Amino acid sequence: MADVVTTIPTVFGLQIRSRAGRRLLRHRGALVGGFLIVFFVLLAAAAPLFATHDPLATDWLAVRKAPSLAHWMGTDEIGRDVYSRLIWGTRTSLLAGVISVAFALSVGVPLGVLSGYFGGWTDTVISRCNEALLSCPFLILAIAFAAFLGPSLTNAMIAIGLSAAPIFVRLARGQTMVVKSEEYVDGARAVGLAHPRILWRYILPNIFPPLLVQATLTIATAIIAEASLSFLGLGQQPPSPSWGSMLSIAKNFLIQAPWMSVWPGVGIFLVVFGFNLLGDGLRDALDPRGD
Repeated sequence: MADVVTTIPTVFGLQIRSRAGRRLLRHRGALVGGFLIVFFVLLAAAAPLFATHDPLATDWLAVRKAPSLAHWMGTDEIGRDVYSRLIWGTRTSLLAGVISVAFALSVGVPLGVLSGYFGGWTDTVISRCNEALLSCPFLILAIAFAAFLGPSLTNAMIAIGLSAAPIFVRLARGQTMVVKSEEYVDGARAVGLAHPRILWRYILPNIFPPLLVQATLTIATAIIAEASLSFLGLGQQPPSPSWGSMLSIAKNFLIQAPWMSVWPGVGIFLVVFGFNLLGDGLRDALDPRGD
């Protein structure tokens, strides 16, 4: 009986992963999204190589200069190279998105799994607290946490992670309630496996696909949230480059120097677009009802 319980989800999981991989490679949107993400990841990782200037260096003789051979995307209000700051700002945005969502997963998934698996008073307490957090809009909650913790990139990532965690609590709870009713989980209980082993061996692997899709889509939301917090002065602090802080400064020079706002906006759009395309592709690829 123990061998059957072990084999069924393992073989099923291998088949699902194989089919999902083939579907993902055939999904044009996912390929475009993956290309955009890889491009920006490489750009962030090799920022010192791609940047043409020191992102913090000022040049008072080149204040708000239009794009030229010397400054490909122009300069800002104190003569800093917009292109170089955009490149370094990529690192800030991607780190904020990935780390904050990883933090949200580490908080939300364990709580959701415990709530859905054990039920009873555990489910009641966790669900009621989670519903209270979900009743507040995500960005408003992130702003509140960031204001409480203080302005810095680290605190902004914590605030975004805490604000996104209720989404993963709800998703993990619902998926756990579905999986724990499967026959192979009943079989694992029947042969006397302990709860931690059942959770680790059978519950978590089978709720991973929807969590992966949600995490990919939430990274896009987290990047926008980080830019919003930096725009409000609650995220990355000057003079360190961040797309949100660049937009915050650029709003004062929309007529005189529109290039200051165009490029950070394009960067945010492309990264968020890439993660959304990849998330949609993963959702279609991991759908068990697909061909």
